[in-house]
Amino acid sequence: MAGDSETLLRDHGENNNNVRQPFLIGVSGGTASGKSSVCEKIMELLGQNKIDHHQRQVAILSQDSFYRELTPEQKNKALKGQFNFDHPDAFDNELIMKTLRLIMQGKTVQIPVYDFVTHSRKEEFVTVYPADVVLFEGILMFYSQDIRDLFQMKLFVDTDADTRLSRRVLRDISERGRDLEQVLTQYITFVKPAFEEFCLPTKKYADVIIPRGADNLVAINLIVQHIQDILNGGLNKRQNGCMNGHATPRQRRTSESSSRPH
Repeated sequence: MAGDSETLLRDHGENNNNVRQPFLIGVSGGTASGKSSVCEKIMELLGQNKIDHHQRQVAILSQDSFYRELTPEQKNKALKGQFNFDHPDAFDNELIMKTLRLIMQGKTVQIPVYDFVTHSRKEEFVTVYPADVVLFEGILMFYSQDIRDLFQMKLFVDTDADTRLSRRVLRDISERGRDLEQVLTQYITFVKPAFEEFCLPTKKYADVIIPRGADNLVAINLIVQHIQDILNGGLNKRQNGCMNGHATPRQRRTSESSSRPH
């Protein structure tokens, strides 16, 4: 499958001399649900995981890169585990929108790099080149309607809460320098309530719900096949709102305008 997918993606790029308008896929789900693993599996099955970043036609972005700059007071709270990084206000949605619009115009974009140890943006950036498919993952990817409406496909990774907690504990201790007590306190105080209030209600906007994350190869293979079908159909289908029965973001806006999460 990977070889055929790679050829399909390459042919798709070569046959369109105009600016490539990528197919945007939003991937949401609770903390440590396996969103990144699902995105990486999709990239692998599309034959893109071993291709140089300059040549890749599938790109992955993370909402974690777009945390706001903290004030000194907020940073002090963050270092004590007392800042809520799972609240919608923690993210720079204006920068996310600006980045997505540039991506839709076929532009090369610079993505911030966030340091979870110091709770600040690094001076360096990651360059993301124009691609045919862009996967954007994050816990609150569907919370803002303006951002949500930009995605032509929306996936929600649905993983058991105990599994997510165990993954979060291991990740935060090994990768982010936290101690067990701090991780558990933050989870009970901020992460779990924020998931129930802000993330879980957006599950209803998903086109596809993926139980068990990257372990669900049946679901992921179906998604990959759908992406291949869309790429094979070219940009005309998307611009005409066909997309195998899916409406364009502009068409969905009317039907969803009255159904915000809150």
